[in-house]
Amino acid sequence: MCPGCNVTLMDNCEGSKSPGFSLLMEPQAAVTRQAASPWKHCIHLSLLLVQVYLSLPEVAASCRILRCNSDFVAATLDLGGSAGGAGPGAAGGAPAGGAALSREAVNAGYCSALRSYSMCTKRMARACRGDLAYHSAVQGIEDLLIQHRCPRAGPTAQPRPLPQGPLLGDACLYERSFFTREGRAPEYLHCGVFGDPHIRTFNNDFQTCAVQGAWPLIDNEYLYIQATSSPTSGGMYATALTKITIIFKNWRQCVDQQLYQAELDNVPAAFADGSVTNGERRGHHSLTVRTQSPGRHVEIRAAHIGTLLVVRQSGRSLGLSVRSPRGIVEAFGPEQDLQLCVWGCPPSQRLNTLRPPPPPPLPDSSSSSAVRAQDHCAALLPAQDVYYQACVFDLITSGDLNSSTAAISALQDARNMISDPQSVHLLPVAAAEQRRARLDLTLLLLLGMLGTLTRA
Repeated sequence: MCPGCNVTLMDNCEGSKSPGFSLLMEPQAAVTRQAASPWKHCIHLSLLLVQVYLSLPEVAASCRILRCNSDFVAATLDLGGSAGGAGPGAAGGAPAGGAALSREAVNAGYCSALRSYSMCTKRMARACRGDLAYHSAVQGIEDLLIQHRCPRAGPTAQPRPLPQGPLLGDACLYERSFFTREGRAPEYLHCGVFGDPHIRTFNNDFQTCAVQGAWPLIDNEYLYIQATSSPTSGGMYATALTKITIIFKNWRQCVDQQLYQAELDNVPAAFADGSVTNGERRGHHSLTVRTQSPGRHVEIRAAHIGTLLVVRQSGRSLGLSVRSPRGIVEAFGPEQDLQLCVWGCPPSQRLNTLRPPPPPPLPDSSSSSAVRAQDHCAALLPAQDVYYQACVFDLITSGDLNSSTAAISALQDARNMISDPQSVHLLPVAAAEQRRARLDLTLLLLLGMLGTLTRA
């Protein structure tokens, strides 16, 4: 604990117990202001580093440690006094508008908040693996649990429920209400899943997955989407999406829970109950279903969350394309830690599209199947980007020329859903690795700058 500070710091500060940093607010009695010192610079620089680091898209979109932080702060707002951090004779704090709490009550409440904070970080462990702010927060929580002699088992602080008043105006029309509130259009993100399966995540990472069975693609407060991948009969190694399940969750007065399911050779133009609309309010429907090719294509618009979903069958595989506002995509809790559209497939299930498995035997082939696959996909696709890679991969693993239609349809959906044409064609996997390398270099430079300035 830095002397005279209201935060626990672990970044090039004297007496630090671990590298990195952690900002853990601790209720204290009023502390006498001290003269400006290197500790003040340490605090300011640490806050700046937190903001810069968490503003990077590769970090902010995956690790939700800020949600744990805000829940902890909310749980300790009414604990005015220190749970042991105040000096001898310090009076216990008083919640706003209430009687003063005893020292024991404050400490018990603080321990409950710390246990809740610890549980939240444990649920985040998968998504935050390797995140600097996350691991520093975990260490800080551990230190404070020991400092305040908090039992490991015990009650936890419950998060405060958000007030929900009656819906006003265009609350069930996400784009209108967002523009009224923010004065601009929302930022949209795109996810595409197709072929063997290949996934273009909301963060513009591209992966090919070896997953089989049912896996969640999206799981947030408004929407749940699950895809089922099964081995195909044509190839020795190929898999394909054979079922897509979409659940629109009940949300206030805008929409009742609604289910949509598509299977291979059966892409219905209606929800499971036979309806094509849901949630009528002020002449508008929150959910609408349309089709351009009955049995093989469907388009679902969810106006209450500003989201467009396209389900289609291409060859012998289903595909899904999603366009959704960032605020909707990121509306999930720490327990919703497996979403292929957000984080991609698990590392152990990822395949290299540049090195596909051996192809099935083709007796009438006089040339390499890889060369023929490359020629075929080059004739159909405008650039040698990730969609071209996916096309070649699917042709080699399945031996079916019709499998190339999955990449073509996915590219067309991306063009329709991504407003910036320059962002449609993703570079090959090597470009993603370079982007991560630039992120690592930025963090190293910031940490080095912080260490240099705090030693000055």
